[in-house]
Amino acid sequence: MTLPTPIKAQRKAAPDDNAPHILVVDDDSRIRDLLARYLQDNGFRVTTAVDAETARGTMRGLTFDLIILDVMMPRESGLDFARTLRASSQVPILMLTARAEPEQRIEGLETGVDDYLAKPFDPRELLLRVGNVLRRGASSPSSGEVRMGAFVFHVARGELKRDGETVRLTERERDLLRYFAQRPGIPVTRQELAKDGDSGGERAVDVQINRLRRKIENDPANPVYLQTVRGKGYILYPE
Repeated sequence: MTLPTPIKAQRKAAPDDNAPHILVVDDDSRIRDLLARYLQDNGFRVTTAVDAETARGTMRGLTFDLIILDVMMPRESGLDFARTLRASSQVPILMLTARAEPEQRIEGLETGVDDYLAKPFDPRELLLRVGNVLRRGASSPSSGEVRMGAFVFHVARGELKRDGETVRLTERERDLLRYFAQRPGIPVTRQELAKDGDSGGERAVDVQINRLRRKIENDPANPVYLQTVRGKGYILYPE
């Protein structure tokens, strides 16, 4: 697997404690380390395990938002582990495989795996699939409310209130906040935000984010809820 150039750059700040936590299970140490580094650089918390037994022990003490699981592992295969896991857990699973036969993919999907990715793969595709699986698995507040301290945003109505008082939003600010609210805890790139509306490009997105922070953060210079993922984009951490 070849990592894109940005991964060779200087290491970025550690992911926030509220970022989605991913368990990578693969007996290949190189793949494990590369995946962990790439995911961490893109805003995720990552724990690794060398095999199913180690993963099972790790899961006794930690909660994960997603498992990236290799099919071909010694002793207990990824498919067998996924099968036993599904008896007690619905944690999303993204399966990695060196084989792309339809029969194997079908077997995995029947087992309860959420998505499949064949090796070798572009890490950028992995990141997209991770985001898609997390979005499907999240209890998205698409028509409900998200709370950010004294602020409450009603997603369907596009209405922001602070302590019961309405906070005025521009149409673009409303669209941005709704976009984030439907993807809580998931990094959103500047490119995605620029495409989501008539934003004037990625630089304009940064300006709009700063304006939005002034309406949902007590200290916009030190945001708690709408945070920056360095070199990537932004992420919303509602309560």
